[in-house]
Amino acid sequence: MFKLLRYLSVAVLAAFAVSAVAKADGFSLDGDPKPAWLYFNVKNDGGWVQAQDEARLKVERALEMNIPFAEKVPEVASEIKPAVERYISRGHNIILGTAFGYSDTFKELAEKHPDVAFVNAAGTTNGPNLQSYYGRTYESQYLCGMVAGAMTKSGKIGFVAAHPLGLVNWTINAYLLGARQFRPDATLTVVFTGAWYDPVKERSAAQALVEQGIDVIGQHVDTPTPQVVAQENGIYGTGHHRDMAEYAHKATMCSSVWVWDRYLTPLIKKISAGGWKTSAWGDFIGIKDGGTEIALSPSLPQEVVDKVMAEREAIVNGKHVFTGPIVDQDGKERVAAGETPGDGDLWGMDYLIKGVIGKLN
Repeated sequence: MFKLLRYLSVAVLAAFAVSAVAKADGFSLDGDPKPAWLYFNVKNDGGWVQAQDEARLKVERALEMNIPFAEKVPEVASEIKPAVERYISRGHNIILGTAFGYSDTFKELAEKHPDVAFVNAAGTTNGPNLQSYYGRTYESQYLCGMVAGAMTKSGKIGFVAAHPLGLVNWTINAYLLGARQFRPDATLTVVFTGAWYDPVKERSAAQALVEQGIDVIGQHVDTPTPQVVAQENGIYGTGHHRDMAEYAHKATMCSSVWVWDRYLTPLIKKISAGGWKTSAWGDFIGIKDGGTEIALSPSLPQEVVDKVMAEREAIVNGKHVFTGPIVDQDGKERVAAGETPGDGDLWGMDYLIKGVIGKLN
């Protein structure tokens, strides 16, 4: 997945706020649309990038066009710039990125090439011809948390996470809130690996959770390793990015999955049609609009499936996962009863809720 070395917080929204605002008449391409994709990792990483690549293939079929891609373009300007410039020199006028670490460089390139459209997953910069986007993963992780709560026998659930950032913290917190729909006394022990993609650290973290008596393991890391460890130990798990049942079908009961083609296909059509108006805040897409979704195991009890899908429908119809009261680990009220956090509060989520075992630092 994308590399982050500092916390995403309210500062992210400040970056959005100072982004350039699209012209009144919007952005239009000079010529026919010709997209190209940059991957920060290999296309078959099993997680974040593979989900992007699978979306690319679906977009190709939907739009009847070939979309080239470059793998392993690291999150450094000296590597991003030449890769983008090569595509532009070949006539590509829609550049799609896949990493937070592309944000500043994409901003610079978008200003240099005002006739080229730039779109970046997990980015934080926006402009007249630049749109960043991400999904409301707390929705799908909440639903997978419900599955975890239904399948645990001990009430002790675990979670392997990468970095203690707002977009990770909200998945952890939502996961426990979901679990409590079935198991009100559930606890969630979280281990941070300090890396998005590190199968060795993920295995160590997952095994440590098993040794603590955890019987369901959730995740917000890139590889299927936590699910593999769960299956090796005869317990359950829930995946992230893609349907991890591909790697551990006996263990993986639910996965929070990306369905980016549902967002990107109409987006590329909008860009192609002309008059494209970007948002100074980026696109923040939920289940309703095709950013994130869930994949359920066919072995789940029907009553569990029914309750999870009823909650999914409620979310589509406007239910907010973080409706208060929400109390953090120290007993401080973070969201008042009946209230919901704004998007700025979500991005800046710097706490874990009561019932989560583990610290942010």
